Parts: sequence; C-alpha cells; structure tokens
Amino acid sequence: MLPMPGNATGRTDVLTMTSWSVPVVWEGTFNPVLLNSLYQGTSLTIAATVFAQGKYIRFLKRFLETMEQHFFTGFNVHVFVYTDQPNEVPQVKMASGRQLTVKTVPTLNRWQDISASRLFLVQALIDDELLDYADFIFCLDVDSEFHGHWGTESLGDLVGVLHPGYYKAHRSALPYERRPISKAYMAPEEGDFYYCGGAFGGNLQEVQRLCRTCIINFWDDRTKGIEAVWQEESHINRYMWINKPSKILSPEYLWQDFAAREPEIHIIRFSGVAKNYAEIRPNV
Repeated sequence: MLPMPGNATGRTDVLTMTSWSVPVVWEGTFNPVLLNSLYQGTSLTIAATVFAQGKYIRFLKRFLETMEQHFFTGFNVHVFVYTDQPNEVPQVKMASGRQLTVKTVPTLNRWQDISASRLFLVQALIDDELLDYADFIFCLDVDSEFHGHWGTESLGDLVGVLHPGYYKAHRSALPYERRPISKAYMAPEEGDFYYCGGAFGGNLQEVQRLCRTCIINFWDDRTKGIEAVWQEESHINRYMWINKPSKILSPEYLWQDFAAREPEIHIIRFSGVAKNYAEIRPNV
C-alpha cells in the first residue's frame, strides 16, 4: 500500500485543519521535497480526466501544456481527454512515464448535460480501466491552466477543493441546492464548506463511490423532473457533507482568473481562465 502524506501546519492566517481533523493544504503548510520522497521507488500513478466538448476544445492545448509543466512532475500520469472532436486534440510532448488517451463522446446540446455526464464517464473509466494500475484520480476542468506546483501534497482518500468564490462566505450564502425535493438538498444548518465541481479527486475506490452515489441521486432527481442548481457540483457538495473529505485543498488549487488575488493566496497553482460563457456554451 502506498504511503499517505500528511501536512504540517505552518500558517496562522488561514484554516489549516478542519473540525474533523484533516488538513487544509495551503502554500507554507507542506514540504514538497519531503512528501515526494515518500513515493521515491514506488510506481505511483495518477490518472486525470478532462472534458473538452464543443467550443471548450479551444482550452485543451494550454491545459495540457501547463499540466505537463506543473502537475505531478516526475511521476506517472495518465491523462484521459473526453471530446466530441478527437481530430482536434493537440499534440503535446510529454515526459517519460506520462501518456494521454483520447475518449470520443457524443456532442451534447446543453452544457448542463455535459456537466452531469462527467460522473458517469469517470465511474466507467475507473470500473473498466483504472483499478488494475492507477492509484489516484483527479477530475479537472479544461477551461483552466496550471501555474504552479501540484503534487503529492494533494493526495488523500477523498479530496475536495475549496471554491474560490465562497471560501470566505457564511454558510447561509453558499450556493447549495436548497429545494428539499432534490437529492442534493442541503438544509440551512448543513454544510462545512463549498467545494468545486471543477477539481476533485482521491483514491480510485473513494472517487468510484462518490460517482456511484451522485449518479443514483442525479437520476432520482430526473425522475422527479428536477435538476440540481449546479448539476454535479451540487451533488458532490451533498456527498462531501455526509462523507467528509480526508484532505481539502485551498483555493490555490482552482482560483479564478477574473478575481483579484486575496492576501492569503500566496500562490495560484491552477485557475479557471476568464471567458465569455455566452459565446462558448451551447445554451446559457
């Protein structure tokens, strides 16, 4: 069994430990050289999924190029690109031990359907291909770029990323699904944090369980003729309220390019690029 890295506290200006005693990872709370040494001589393999459908294909080249520079450098990484335009996938030179597989998927007319379908495909990937050789998986948004180190400090059984728009907000302001009829429903007194749908991960078994549960809940909603307010992100937040993450990554791990950097953000590791949603989404 591969070792599970811990994180030492080294910041007093931010929350570095949750109420259930798991680390919140910020710059200055870990030693990357020490953590990487835990995996030297192992066959650590990280899978990553990214969806580049419709006009979102335009973001893929930069995503892959910056991923190669910053994401688990020096380790085995297998990137799975899901796209309806396989001939448009760019050729990006990858280091030894790193590979890319293209998965062709149908074109969908609603961005909500594209968003919701990802959990189905991630679960199928784990079930059919990954259990025999990968150790961890991260599911990442394509309309994003890497800017800094993202490595072994992020590993955990179930890993959530604090949403950059809401990590300072009061629970009452978090955009959870608030309709009791939905399986993603969060009551006013529920919720620890608001997690991104654009970056989450963990070991294969835990992400597999997350996907299965959220898929069941998603379909239960569909039978009632409703759709959670933020699709899979809403269901992921409900799941992570009940099944607490074993590690939480700070907003450094998915910032927003249109937002000014806050004083506690010492580094931006991964960020969503500024864009015109009305132009790139098939429906808004």
